[in-house]
Amino acid sequence: MAKLETGLSDASPPPAIVTDRALLVTDMDSSAENAALTPLQTRVAREILALARREDLAMDDRLAESALAEKIGTSRTPVNAALHHLVSLGVVYHDANRGFFMAKPAREVTDVAEQFFLEPDDPLYLKIAEDRLARRLPDVIGEADLMRQYEVSRSELRRVLSRMQEEGWLERQVGHGWQFMPMIDSVEAYDESYLFRAAIEPTGVLAPTFRADSVELEGLRRRQRFIAESGYLTMNSVELFEANSEFHETIAKWSGNRFIAQSVRRMDRLRRLVEYRQAKARKPRQEQAIEHLEILGAIARQDLLRAASLLRDHIEGARRAKVHAREIFTADVSP
Repeated sequence: MAKLETGLSDASPPPAIVTDRALLVTDMDSSAENAALTPLQTRVAREILALARREDLAMDDRLAESALAEKIGTSRTPVNAALHHLVSLGVVYHDANRGFFMAKPAREVTDVAEQFFLEPDDPLYLKIAEDRLARRLPDVIGEADLMRQYEVSRSELRRVLSRMQEEGWLERQVGHGWQFMPMIDSVEAYDESYLFRAAIEPTGVLAPTFRADSVELEGLRRRQRFIAESGYLTMNSVELFEANSEFHETIAKWSGNRFIAQSVRRMDRLRRLVEYRQAKARKPRQEQAIEHLEILGAIARQDLLRAASLLRDHIEGARRAKVHAREIFTADVSP
């Protein structure tokens, strides 16, 4: 089983004594662990749980800080804080000399994962996103207007705007102000996003530069097999969406075409808010993981024409199933 490990962590952990997986920390450390997480730390903790459950990690499997930071796309500081919080919840234990490890099998922490899923993401981020999706914000807006509207400081606002810029749906204007980029904010845009994906993702599989990494391929097959067999029954919609994103973005990366890889990654970021919102009212799909396995099987056999055809059918099937859910774009539904 693959571990989230790229060698021993070189972080400087807080003073700790480990005996039979029981962690004894100083009062200062305990207080820090139980303090409320920042929005970033909450998101990182949620993603650590999602990664662990997607990998179906077992008790005592290691959670290397450097590997987690790379996979999540953040620095090790919020990863360390999130891991210590997961220690306080009994999901992870910490060895002062070796790092962090699963305190129980990942498939047995469904209640904790669900708790993180039910907790809201950064409230300011969600409020701005909701207002934009409901078209209550103009295409171009200044920071001063946003600060007055949401009653926040400039530093707090810029933290959220920077995240939105990174996700590709907001762009800084020359001089002052910010411009919202096209979003998936209507049934028509949702449909267009699937038509776009159906055009470029199979093309990437048929590209002359397409090369599947054997280690990544086996990892994807293992994770999708777990989801198809039983994981879909316990994984929440956020975890399932992230597993789906990993599948599509990895295949796009194998295309060897930087523009296809970037386009699929950006499309997933634009889809995230819509998909999270829709997934709350949608039953988990075992069939989705089964279709993923069929596509990966064709790639493993080097039958790329078959893989591209299956991928196109898979995306078209998702389009037909999801675009009809028109209620996801109403203003009174929270993401």
